[in-house]
This record gives sequence, structure tokens and C-alpha cells, in this order.
Amino acid sequence: MGTVTIGVSISVPEPHGRLLQERRAGFGDAAAHGIPTHVTLLPPTEVEDTALPAVEAHLTSVAGAGRPFPMRLSGTGTFRPLSPVVYVRVVEGAEACAWLQQQVRDPAGPVPRELQFPYHPHVTVAHGIDEAAMDRAFEELAAYEADWSCTGFALYEQGADGVWRKLREYAFGGPVVPPQAACVDRDSLPAR
Repeated sequence: MGTVTIGVSISVPEPHGRLLQERRAGFGDAAAHGIPTHVTLLPPTEVEDTALPAVEAHLTSVAGAGRPFPMRLSGTGTFRPLSPVVYVRVVEGAEACAWLQQQVRDPAGPVPRELQFPYHPHVTVAHGIDEAAMDRAFEELAAYEADWSCTGFALYEQGADGVWRKLREYAFGGPVVPPQAACVDRDSLPAR
């Protein structure tokens, strides 16, 4: 028995994920290639390896209650001077991300994690690098835009080499449009 470091996040899909990861590396962030581009739902959290089945069952339940939602990134922000981070802003989908992370960290669940700062969904593009490079990241991605339909999230484990690897994906349990809202004109259906 031992411990593992896990995280839960929404992956930024291709081609956006790779582009932002390459830009992060280009700004001099040495961790860029070990961290898939994402929006965090559960920050790095150490758990007993024997707790993983309970964590996975909990995440399956959270995903089952979730519904796909639009995600849109636009422009940059920073947590400086509190934290040396430059990020791309989540301008659509932030409320859904906030709801999801609360469900993941539910005090009654297997990962009742307290946060160091209030939750603020974002995509990190520079962390812990020199100020000039942080300024460059902030300026060069100020006009960045991306959007997609978020259909789930994933569980990651950090290896001894510092690289985050996906353990499992969790698809949301329902469609964007509730079934009762999808009306069908029965008269327009072919006769049997």
C-alpha cells in the first residue's frame, strides 16, 4: 500500500490543447510537456492507492449527473502577485466547471479537498517562470480564442517523473437537450 497523486480535469481538445502546450513550452515553462492542457476540477491531491476504486466510483456518479456544455476560452489573465501564473480565461462554461469541481470535492466523497484559493476555472499557459516570460505569455495570447462542447472530464495520476497521465475518462450522463424537449412531429414520420 502507498499513496498516489491524482487530479481531475477537463481536457482542452485538439488542436487547441497541443497549441497551448507548445506555447507554454515556448515561454520557458519546463513542466509544459508533462502537463496536458486542461481546466482543473481537482488540483493535485494525494490519496491512498487503495482509495482509487472509491474515487473512480465517485467520479462515475458525478459524470452521470453532468450534462455537456459549451466551453469558450478568450484572452488572458493572471494570478500575479498572489501566484506566478498566466492563464487563458474561461469565458463560457465557468459556472458548469464550478459546479463540477464542487461535486468532485464533495465533503461526503472520497476526495473532500479544501482549496488554497477560491475556485477560478482557467487554462494555465505559464507558471513559475521569469516575469518577462510571464508578461510575454500574457501579451502574446491576449487575442487567443477557442471553443468546443465539453462532454466529460478525466482522472489523471502524476508519475514519479512528474508527468501527468490519464487513467480514465468520464463522459457526462445526458444529452445537451433533455429528451422531453426534443419534439417529433408524428405526422411527418413515414407510415409503417
